[in-house]
Amino acid sequence: MLAEIWELGFRQVELGHGVRLSLIQGIAEFVRDHDLAITSLHNFCPLPLEVFHASPDCLQCTSSDPSERNRAQRHTFATIDHAVRFGASYVVLHLGFAPVRDETKRLSKLIQQGKIFGRTFVQTKLRALKEREKADVYPRVRDWLVPIVEHAKQARIKLGIENRTELDTFPNAGEFKKLFDDFKEPVLGHWHDFGHAQVRQNLTLHDHAEWLQTAAPRLFGCHVHDVIYPDRDHRIPLTGTVPFTELLPIIPAHAPLVWEVSPSAQADAIRDALQKWRELFHEDAGNAKNAA
Repeated sequence: MLAEIWELGFRQVELGHGVRLSLIQGIAEFVRDHDLAITSLHNFCPLPLEVFHASPDCLQCTSSDPSERNRAQRHTFATIDHAVRFGASYVVLHLGFAPVRDETKRLSKLIQQGKIFGRTFVQTKLRALKEREKADVYPRVRDWLVPIVEHAKQARIKLGIENRTELDTFPNAGEFKKLFDDFKEPVLGHWHDFGHAQVRQNLTLHDHAEWLQTAAPRLFGCHVHDVIYPDRDHRIPLTGTVPFTELLPIIPAHAPLVWEVSPSAQADAIRDALQKWRELFHEDAGNAKNAA
């Protein structure tokens, strides 16, 4: 896995949420013997033993079940500890979902049918957003985060909360703001996913550039992938509709850019895109590559 990434021309990687515990020793040995650094780990890493496929939402801190929240906490501690072991600076977090019906796929289907801004589309979206605003799981997540943030602070690891695509995702824009108001220390920040943000713009849920401008002061890093309109994400960068030339100047210079592409992506296409990226942006962009 890491040899393929290294041969593509990347010298930094993110360990993804599909990395099994049995792979950890081999990863450590490869990194020791190659000029390859690990920038970040995506929670949960390593994958919980009882989970058999990549699933960052297998345990949710939004759950009403205290035992599930406790297990999510324990595995998040483990991810932070492994980040320390590998010399990484960041852990990327998903924070679960609110208990409401998700209409994201229905909105996408209506767009594909040419019914964007039609009565059904608008009513579906407004109803879903109203239901989402009523679902208050914020206190549960805030309390869950307190020991996580303290553990990360002691370990000198930064936690990046990833923006998601779905209407029922946590946090929404208002909840992001509340989190950053409540957790003022710079341990907790934002991890910007370009593809997810672009899909939400295509679904008329927000403006991508405006969202990024708002998040920039607390931004730690990014997941970089492209989108085929309206919602086919995890495409190779510069092959879809994400306006990278407009958006990248907003990104702080220190932020790692993790290319997070579909497993179906072909090696030659990735190489071509990486060369074009470096020519366009005059930097060693794509400076981290997802190893999941």
